[in-house]
Amino acid sequence: QGQLAESGGGLVQAGGSLRLSCAASGIMLRLNTLGWYRQAPGKQRELVAGITSGGNTNYADSVKGRFTISRDNAKNTVYLQMNSLRPEDTAVYYCRIVMTNYWGQGTQVTVSA
Repeated sequence: QGQLAESGGGLVQAGGSLRLSCAASGIMLRLNTLGWYRQAPGKQRELVAGITSGGNTNYADSVKGRFTISRDNAKNTVYLQMNSLRPEDTAVYYCRIVMTNYWGQGTQVTVSA
C-alpha cells in the first residue's frame, strides 16, 4: 500500500522560511499531478500549489511569489519552499496525489507574528 509522508513543518517567525518535503513509498509519483494543501483551524482545506508530471505549476493567489512547488522524481519526492511566511499561513499542510485518495498525514506550520 502506498504512502505519502510530509516533513519539514515547525514554528517560524513572520518573514521566515520553511521547506516542506513529501516522500512517497510504494507509489511512483513521476506520472502524477501532485498538490500541497493546507487546513487552518475552523477553515476548509484549500489547495496551495500544484505541479503536473510535466512540471507545470499553479498557485493560490495568497501564496504567489512566496511559495514554490517542485518535484524530484528520482527521489520520489515533492517539495514546497515557503518564503516570507505570514501568520495567516499557519495551518496543517498536506501533500496529495491529485484526483486520488492518497494523502499524507500532514505537518504543522505555525508562523508567529
